[in-house]
Amino acid sequence: MDQNNNIKDLPIGVFDSGIGGLTVFREIMSQMPNERLIYFGDTARVPYGNKSRDTIEKYSLQISRFLLSRKVKAIVVACNTASAFALDALIKTVPVPVIGVVEPDAKAACEATKNGRIGVIGTMATISSHSYDDAVHAIMKDAEVISRSCPLFVPLAEEGLWEDPVTDEITRRYLAELTDRGIDTLIMGCTHYPLLRSTIARFAGEGVTLVNPAYETAKELHALLEKEDVLTKKEPVLGQENRYQFFVSDMADQFKAFANSIIPYGILSAKVIDIESY
Repeated sequence: MDQNNNIKDLPIGVFDSGIGGLTVFREIMSQMPNERLIYFGDTARVPYGNKSRDTIEKYSLQISRFLLSRKVKAIVVACNTASAFALDALIKTVPVPVIGVVEPDAKAACEATKNGRIGVIGTMATISSHSYDDAVHAIMKDAEVISRSCPLFVPLAEEGLWEDPVTDEITRRYLAELTDRGIDTLIMGCTHYPLLRSTIARFAGEGVTLVNPAYETAKELHALLEKEDVLTKKEPVLGQENRYQFFVSDMADQFKAFANSIIPYGILSAKVIDIESY
């Protein structure tokens, strides 16, 4: 029991290829306000969506070693591409619980759909991995999964063009094929996409349920920490600067500026780490 109490006080590590995982970070803050969190954004090597499985595995293992050096009690892979390509390798090698974003999304989509037609949007790497097809079919064998890569959504989100005529036109083109085929559920298969949620919802239509990877992953993490009896229930005594720490592999000032538009209280600093040394 004493050991578990000590583990409860340790932080949770969250990582992404860049800034999209901040949507997951924000949701964990909301659902588990007593937890300490450490975020790493691989801003020097973003995007992951056009890289090979071997490269994504290598990057993810390096980041996990960095987070373990900060004594985290669990790791959240807040990147759909890394979840698709590197999660199995991380689970095999990392000595703390690891969760990704694919399986929570698939589970939520299967619970939401009424007609069995589930749409998935994501990066080219995520879509080509068929990870969502596999995860959905493991739960609902007869589901029809209709996927579409949306490579322009990440740069639009990072440019802050969350509601813009350019984003409207691209969203209309991307979603037309999915809505024409009668989907009633749409998995936003990239942690950047919740930033575009209102635009995506408008073009998907009222009859389509959106699955938010940030919300579903935080919910899954909460259940996992409870199951392992390492969920922090006591209110923290640390200030925000110590409770929530941010690290990047490059461009700390740009990251900080963007994070301040997403994290409710704003962030005070982001430290650059030589991730290649891990």
